[in-house]
Amino acid sequence: MNAADSNSSRPPADLAGLDLVSHSSLHTERLGERLATHAEAGDVIALWGELGTGKTVLARGVAIGLGIDEDAVTSPTFIILREHFGGRLPFYHLDLYRLEQSQLGSTGWEEALDSGGLTVIEWPDRAGDLLPADRVDVRLEHVAETKRRVTVEPTGPRSRRLVEALRADAFGERQ
Repeated sequence: MNAADSNSSRPPADLAGLDLVSHSSLHTERLGERLATHAEAGDVIALWGELGTGKTVLARGVAIGLGIDEDAVTSPTFIILREHFGGRLPFYHLDLYRLEQSQLGSTGWEEALDSGGLTVIEWPDRAGDLLPADRVDVRLEHVAETKRRVTVEPTGPRSRRLVEALRADAFGERQ
């Protein structure tokens, strides 16, 4: 199984997601901005996708949407967790690429999830069943060199609120 696949279950049918196409890294970044605009304290966004699909670009967009300096957001691969303050909400950016589930306890990731900020997790498959049950799953897939298929799916009632707000913002519609 690869990182684009989720070992977690798909959301129930009544939790409608969004299926989008990003034509550039700027589009992907702007999607992150829109997600952040509607995020509330305690929200979790899990970014699924292969290397180079735009997970860190989307995370940078989330930071921008929170009012955090975009230059501060880089892939935290060797640091695991980066904390960003000074925006509308604290922003916790986790990259679990180099970890196994058994190593999560020493990363501070549980504290980030409980902190009252917005948490974005790259390579969430590494967390397995420890991943929060109610989160927004964003899956990014290569379509062409700069084009990505992006699916945004809620996995519970809290994340459904965020996805519905994104839908209303982007398309002027509600489920």
